[in-house]
Amino acid sequence: MTEAEMQHLLARVLETRELFTFDQFIRHWADTTPDRAAIDSDDLQLTYAGLEEASARVASAFAALGLKKGDRVAWFGKNSGTYFTLFYGAARAGIVMVPVGWRLAEGEAAYIIDNAEAKLLLLGDGFEACKDTLGQRPGLLGCYTAAEARAELLGAPRASFVPSGEDDAVLQLYTSGTTGNPKGAVLSNRNLFGLRKAAFDNPQPYSLWAEDEAVLVAMPCAHIGGTGLGIMALSAGLPAVILAEFDPPRVFDAVVNRGVTRFFIVPAALQMLLDHPDCAGTDFSRLKYILYGAAPIPLELLRQCIAMFGAGFIQAYGMTETTGTVCMLPPEDHSAQGNERMRSAGKPLPGVEMEARGKDGQALPSREIGELYTRSSNNMLGYWKLPEATASAMSSDGWIATGDVGYLDEDGYVFIYDRAKDMIISGGENVYPAEVESGIYGHPQVLEVAVIGVPDDKWGEAVKAICVPKPGQDIDAASVIAWARERLASFKVPKTIDVIPALPRNASGKILRRELREPYWAGRERQVN
Repeated sequence: MTEAEMQHLLARVLETRELFTFDQFIRHWADTTPDRAAIDSDDLQLTYAGLEEASARVASAFAALGLKKGDRVAWFGKNSGTYFTLFYGAARAGIVMVPVGWRLAEGEAAYIIDNAEAKLLLLGDGFEACKDTLGQRPGLLGCYTAAEARAELLGAPRASFVPSGEDDAVLQLYTSGTTGNPKGAVLSNRNLFGLRKAAFDNPQPYSLWAEDEAVLVAMPCAHIGGTGLGIMALSAGLPAVILAEFDPPRVFDAVVNRGVTRFFIVPAALQMLLDHPDCAGTDFSRLKYILYGAAPIPLELLRQCIAMFGAGFIQAYGMTETTGTVCMLPPEDHSAQGNERMRSAGKPLPGVEMEARGKDGQALPSREIGELYTRSSNNMLGYWKLPEATASAMSSDGWIATGDVGYLDEDGYVFIYDRAKDMIISGGENVYPAEVESGIYGHPQVLEVAVIGVPDDKWGEAVKAICVPKPGQDIDAASVIAWARERLASFKVPKTIDVIPALPRNASGKILRRELREPYWAGRERQVN
């Protein structure tokens, strides 16, 4: 990119420098580029003028139903244009969207709907049957299928509404917790848009957008990597090309025929693209950047991807609690030959502070290992109705504990060594052992169980359950897996079962999970994959 091109693109985005809310962005792009596509999905196609009108009608419809600022509405379904339009309409009025992972078992989804105290349940296409089950949860004022939402909410009379402010909550994403129940991370307008201003002071080619670009949304909307990509498109005033779910042929089609120039993906899904027979015959010349996260990219996979896609690669590191990305490894730090920095999670974005702390809570010098903490406008407002958990994760001066152990080098690059918590990341999905253990407890052959993550070439980590049998019982691994499958989302179900006579514990009775992990991670440089 030439200096003149960069200045042209910077001038375009600088006009949005003082915008910090969904209402401001939607009205801005409707005024300046009313005919540009905003949403391109199977169920809905809207220009920015159309999105402004439809989302205003949604805000008006919610108000007519008695919803007010701070109330929650839940979405249970796959990605769709309907979801994003409902979300944007709610956000404009300060009503909080709670997307629920569609892969969750019904009991898991019900917990989130109840915990969020959702006033409405919105069901995606294909989830209509849930109206008679999840749609009957106590506390709900109503339930709409996607078809009903398009007709009755997007088509409601427009009325005036009070827009949400910068620090008002607009999104609540559930992240699994070590206690077995997921926690709702509450995110505001400022969380979602605040870092853009700092980026303008330090513009990079990959943070600027040409007017002919489009963003692919293929990761699940219940994750920040799904909903966040839609928000990325909105903030840039560009089309969001939305797929119901990740599907290689549809990703290829989106790049070739729907103008997609960048997308976010987990490394396991990148491998699926490469392995698909249509990949080699696809023209990827429009593709500019591939953002990936949830796991480092293996060097051999990067080599294959560079040869196939020819795009710049960007690793994104963050958490739901940090509204997604707070560190980024830029394209210039990726090399087909490999380098030291590729072992890192990148460096903090402009406006983000990061430090490793020792057990005394003090910041450590470069290359000394400690728990990683971060502070920025991205840090969540807190966990929904969990003040103690919020206080445990966040300090009064704005720092949040990541739960990762690592260090910063002399140039500020962040290297992750291990997790302070027990979370497993399998194919980009967060799995907490306590959840899986709760799903297995009660099996008639199992006395005790501990769940760990073990290395997996395809998924990064795989879920393994280590079980102790009840006296006189032999554990049937297939039976335990089937039992778990009835109670848990598929990605949480153990891939394998080991049986041992007793679980290792410390003097206070706590399971020594690290001791269980060690044989499977022996010989590896890091205890994450």
